[in-house]
Amino acid sequence: MRWTPRRLSIRRCGAAAGSASGLALAACLYGFAGGGLPNIKTVAILPFDNQTPEPALTKEVNDAVLEAFQGRLGLRPAAEANADAVVRGRVVRYESDVPLSFQSGQRPDVTRRQVQITVDVELFNQRDNKSLWQKQGLTVVGEYPPPQEAAGRKVALQKLVNDLVDGAQSQW
Repeated sequence: MRWTPRRLSIRRCGAAAGSASGLALAACLYGFAGGGLPNIKTVAILPFDNQTPEPALTKEVNDAVLEAFQGRLGLRPAAEANADAVVRGRVVRYESDVPLSFQSGQRPDVTRRQVQITVDVELFNQRDNKSLWQKQGLTVVGEYPPPQEAAGRKVALQKLVNDLVDGAQSQW
Protein backbone atom coordinates (compact mmCIF):
# COMPACT_ATOMS: atom_id res chain seq x y z
CA MET A 1 0.00 0.00 0.00
CA ARG A 2 1.32 3.41 -0.96
CA TRP A 3 0.97 6.57 1.15
CA THR A 4 -0.88 9.31 -0.55
CA PRO A 5 -0.69 12.95 0.48
CA ARG A 6 -4.25 12.74 1.81
CA ARG A 7 -3.41 9.96 4.28
CA LEU A 8 -0.28 11.81 5.34
CA SER A 9 -2.21 15.00 6.09
CA ILE A 10 -4.79 13.02 8.10
CA ARG A 11 -2.00 11.47 10.13
CA ARG A 12 -0.43 14.92 10.74
CA CYS A 13 -3.80 16.34 11.82
CA GLY A 14 -4.23 13.43 14.22
CA ALA A 15 -0.80 14.06 15.71
CA ALA A 16 -1.53 17.76 16.06
CA ALA A 17 -4.88 17.05 17.72
CA GLY A 18 -3.23 14.60 20.10
CA SER A 19 -0.58 17.12 21.05
CA ALA A 20 -3.17 19.85 21.59
CA SER A 21 -5.31 17.62 23.81
CA GLY A 22 -2.21 16.63 25.80
CA LEU A 23 -1.40 20.28 26.41
CA ALA A 24 -5.00 20.99 27.38
CA LEU A 25 -4.95 18.19 29.93
CA ALA A 26 -1.67 19.41 31.36
CA ALA A 27 -3.07 22.93 31.60
CA CYS A 28 -6.03 21.64 33.61
CA LEU A 29 -3.63 20.49 36.31
CA TYR A 30 -2.23 24.00 36.67
CA GLY A 31 -4.33 26.57 38.52
CA PHE A 32 -4.16 29.93 40.16
CA ALA A 33 -4.53 30.33 43.89
CA GLY A 34 -5.94 33.46 45.50
CA GLY A 35 -3.76 36.55 45.62
CA GLY A 36 -3.08 35.97 49.31
CA LEU A 37 -1.23 38.08 51.82
CA PRO A 38 2.18 37.16 53.19
CA ASN A 39 2.04 35.37 56.58
CA ILE A 40 -1.73 35.79 56.77
CA LYS A 41 -3.87 32.69 56.33
CA THR A 42 -6.97 33.52 58.40
CA VAL A 43 -9.15 36.60 58.74
CA ALA A 44 -11.97 37.77 60.98
CA ILE A 45 -14.47 40.11 59.34
CA LEU A 46 -16.01 42.05 62.19
CA PRO A 47 -19.53 43.40 61.65
CA PHE A 48 -19.28 46.86 60.12
CA ASP A 49 -20.82 49.56 62.30
CA ASN A 50 -23.71 51.05 60.41
CA GLN A 51 -24.28 54.77 60.83
CA THR A 52 -26.96 54.89 58.13
CA PRO A 53 -30.73 54.38 58.30
CA GLU A 54 -30.39 51.28 56.07
CA PRO A 55 -30.22 48.27 58.48
CA ALA A 56 -29.65 45.58 55.80
CA LEU A 57 -26.43 47.27 54.70
CA THR A 58 -24.37 45.79 57.56
CA LYS A 59 -25.04 42.19 56.51
CA GLU A 60 -24.63 42.94 52.80
CA VAL A 61 -21.25 44.65 53.31
CA ASN A 62 -19.99 41.91 55.66
CA ASP A 63 -21.07 39.11 53.32
CA ALA A 64 -19.47 40.78 50.29
CA VAL A 65 -16.19 41.44 52.14
CA LEU A 66 -16.03 37.89 53.52
CA GLU A 67 -16.68 36.37 50.12
CA ALA A 68 -13.98 38.51 48.50
CA PHE A 69 -11.35 37.84 51.16
CA GLN A 70 -12.02 34.10 50.95
CA GLY A 71 -12.35 33.79 47.19
CA ARG A 72 -9.87 36.33 45.91
CA LEU A 73 -7.27 36.40 48.67
CA GLY A 74 -7.60 32.76 49.72
CA LEU A 75 -8.03 33.59 53.41
CA ARG A 76 -9.97 31.30 55.74
CA PRO A 77 -12.52 32.82 58.12
CA ALA A 78 -11.66 32.61 61.82
CA ALA A 79 -12.83 33.97 65.14
CA GLU A 80 -11.30 37.31 66.05
CA ALA A 81 -9.15 35.80 68.83
CA ASN A 82 -7.60 33.22 66.46
CA ALA A 83 -7.34 35.21 63.22
CA ASP A 84 -4.07 36.40 61.71
CA ALA A 85 -5.82 39.57 60.52
CA VAL A 86 -9.00 41.47 61.30
CA VAL A 87 -11.11 43.62 59.00
CA ARG A 88 -13.08 46.26 60.83
CA GLY A 89 -15.02 49.16 59.53
CA ARG A 90 -18.11 51.28 59.52
CA VAL A 91 -20.57 52.41 56.92
CA VAL A 92 -20.71 56.16 57.38
CA ARG A 93 -22.98 57.19 54.49
CA TYR A 94 -25.55 55.64 52.20
CA GLU A 95 -27.35 57.61 49.50
CA SER A 96 -29.68 55.57 47.34
CA ASP A 97 -31.51 58.14 45.29
CA VAL A 98 -28.93 60.39 43.62
CA PRO A 99 -30.31 61.45 40.21
CA LEU A 100 -27.87 61.15 37.30
CA SER A 101 -29.80 61.67 34.08
CA PHE A 102 -33.16 63.06 33.11
CA GLN A 103 -35.55 62.73 30.22
CA SER A 104 -36.84 66.12 29.17
CA GLY A 105 -40.50 66.85 28.68
CA GLN A 106 -43.36 68.60 30.39
CA ARG A 107 -42.57 66.62 33.51
CA PRO A 108 -38.88 65.65 33.58
CA ASP A 109 -38.29 62.01 34.53
CA VAL A 110 -35.15 60.63 36.13
CA THR A 111 -33.80 57.85 33.89
CA ARG A 112 -30.65 56.92 35.87
CA ARG A 113 -29.94 57.09 39.56
CA GLN A 114 -26.93 56.29 41.68
CA VAL A 115 -26.26 54.52 44.99
CA GLN A 116 -23.34 55.93 47.00
CA ILE A 117 -21.77 54.02 49.89
CA THR A 118 -19.02 55.53 52.03
CA VAL A 119 -17.02 53.43 54.50
CA ASP A 120 -14.09 53.70 56.84
CA VAL A 121 -12.16 50.42 56.87
CA GLU A 122 -8.98 48.90 58.29
CA LEU A 123 -7.16 45.62 57.73
CA PHE A 124 -5.17 44.92 60.89
CA ASN A 125 -2.42 42.29 61.24
CA GLN A 126 -2.88 40.81 64.73
CA ARG A 127 0.32 38.76 64.56
CA ASP A 128 2.54 41.82 64.04
CA ASN A 129 0.18 44.21 65.85
CA LYS A 130 0.12 46.72 62.99
CA SER A 131 -2.29 48.11 60.46
CA LEU A 132 -1.78 46.65 56.99
CA TRP A 133 -4.14 49.01 55.19
CA GLN A 134 -6.76 51.55 56.09
CA LYS A 135 -8.94 53.99 54.25
CA GLN A 136 -11.18 56.73 55.62
CA GLY A 137 -14.05 57.98 53.49
CA LEU A 138 -13.84 55.30 50.79
CA THR A 139 -16.80 56.08 48.52
CA VAL A 140 -18.13 53.75 45.85
CA VAL A 141 -21.05 54.22 43.48
CA GLY A 142 -23.42 52.02 41.55
CA GLU A 143 -25.75 53.28 38.84
CA TYR A 144 -29.21 51.88 38.23
CA PRO A 145 -32.38 52.56 36.25
CA PRO A 146 -35.27 53.45 38.59
CA PRO A 147 -36.70 51.61 40.50
CA GLN A 148 -33.89 49.00 40.62
CA GLU A 149 -31.98 50.30 43.64
CA ALA A 150 -30.88 46.77 44.60
CA ALA A 151 -29.00 46.47 41.29
CA GLY A 152 -27.16 49.72 41.97
CA ARG A 153 -26.31 48.64 45.50
CA LYS A 154 -24.91 45.34 44.16
CA VAL A 155 -22.65 47.23 41.73
CA ALA A 156 -21.48 49.56 44.52
CA LEU A 157 -20.72 46.61 46.84
CA GLN A 158 -18.70 44.92 44.10
CA LYS A 159 -16.66 48.10 43.66
CA LEU A 160 -16.19 48.29 47.43
CA VAL A 161 -14.76 44.78 47.70
CA ASN A 162 -12.55 45.40 44.65
CA ASP A 163 -11.09 48.46 46.40
CA LEU A 164 -10.61 46.52 49.65
CA VAL A 165 -8.89 43.58 47.95
CA ASP A 166 -6.71 45.93 45.88
CA GLY A 167 -5.79 47.86 49.03
CA ALA A 168 -4.92 44.69 50.91
CA GLN A 169 -2.81 43.36 48.03
CA SER A 170 -0.99 46.68 47.67
CA GLN A 171 0.73 46.00 50.99
CA TRP A 172 2.86 43.13 49.73
